[in-house]
Amino acid sequence: MTTFQAGQLPAAFADAAQWHALSFDGGALQVRVPRLDPAAMRALAAHVREGARRELQALRVSEIVALIDRAVMRLLDADDPARRELDELLPRVTGYDPQMVRLGLGAYLQAFRAPQLHRFVAEDFANPKVLDEFQPARKGGFVRAIGPALLVHHWAGNVPGLPLWSLASGLLVKAGSVGKLPSAEPVFASVVARLLCELHPPLADALAVTWWPGGEPEPASTLHAQADTVLAYGGDAAIAQLRQQVPAGTRFLPYGHKLGLSLVARCALDAHRGPPLARAAALDVVRWEQQGCYSPHVIYVERGGAVAPRDFAQYLAAELAQLAQRFARRPLSLEESAALAGWRHAAEARAWGGEGDELFAADDGAWAVAFSPRARPLAPTPGWRCVQVVAVDALEAAADALAPHAGVLQSAGVAAAPARLFALAERLASAGVTRIAALGALALPEAGWHHDGRFNLLDLVRMVEIEASAERAADRLAPYAQEDAP
Repeated sequence: MTTFQAGQLPAAFADAAQWHALSFDGGALQVRVPRLDPAAMRALAAHVREGARRELQALRVSEIVALIDRAVMRLLDADDPARRELDELLPRVTGYDPQMVRLGLGAYLQAFRAPQLHRFVAEDFANPKVLDEFQPARKGGFVRAIGPALLVHHWAGNVPGLPLWSLASGLLVKAGSVGKLPSAEPVFASVVARLLCELHPPLADALAVTWWPGGEPEPASTLHAQADTVLAYGGDAAIAQLRQQVPAGTRFLPYGHKLGLSLVARCALDAHRGPPLARAAALDVVRWEQQGCYSPHVIYVERGGAVAPRDFAQYLAAELAQLAQRFARRPLSLEESAALAGWRHAAEARAWGGEGDELFAADDGAWAVAFSPRARPLAPTPGWRCVQVVAVDALEAAADALAPHAGVLQSAGVAAAPARLFALAERLASAGVTRIAALGALALPEAGWHHDGRFNLLDLVRMVEIEASAERAADRLAPYAQEDAP
């Protein structure tokens, strides 16, 4: 049996943790996660808050970017011990295909290299130096961005690597961070946090990663009472429960369940472009088994191209079949299998109805493409490589029909010519979509993307201003001041 010790605690708390074992890989892997009682959690929160004031506030943003970049470069090196640890453990913890994990992490981590991180900061701050010191404001006076003294992260375990977004954001705004490991995937955040602390040892007092059972009021309530900001990823039920635990005066930034979709214009549907687009769409479906908030569940395909929507569905099915040979889908739980079987049964029933619906599916249930020749409302599939293809006369109508689902929309893949791309983008934006990408790139958001339409860093900070009047008044009190100066 393999044992991995997860988490990251300051040295002063090494003896305060109780260790709980989570089992994976049929019991062949045990991950030991640290758990603190409310008193220890209160002390940890104070320790991390002070550690951030002492250690992080002294760093320039450019130095923090360089630190994250060094960690990411280590993780991009297949021979690095930290990367080998991820490559070995993540497939066993998540059940995802090892090659999918390696390729997925490689593409994902590149978004956190130094050039991308500088863009990440510049996306939210015209002058990134406001994170370091007061800077001149356009309207006069000076302005400074102050991050939370204590930022609490609740991470979800559906997609490996997700914690890096909030970890990097917290570091860039110089916040002390306490992260809660997800029971479903406690490895990635632990490895990254420990690597960051290895590269910059003082950070170990400003960054903690711990665990407690989801849904329990303690020590969550104790920690939330000490926090300035609570950031959370998860399903709607988990987000609603957390919202009740966070005090009214504490900033709460939730990232709940979302759906992705794709739209393919007739101009992209010829013998040359159609098959590669189907391959790109299949990659969107296969990456992380549609468990991400950006994963497509429905693909709207426009009539009138050389490749008919039904043909595109068949191309997509063929690509999914090929990818199944390369990336095996992980074994499903009984609940997941039941949801998949229910969706397939409904799709088969529509196919038997004689109205043109069809189901292209693997005999072993490894993937399925449901095709409909008429408009259907947006609805999630069970995931696990199940996708709905819908033929439409005009993509504009399909985009407009998404408006009732604005609360759950996030990413849309679009294959269309430039003028139409922007016209469709306007309609998708009005319907509630917050991110538009190419087919094949839905699971690979760019550095600095506005997650769920929000700012990554601006949402974390408070702005402090020195007004021009204070500056003028200070000048009048300076040794060089002239008595008759205005």
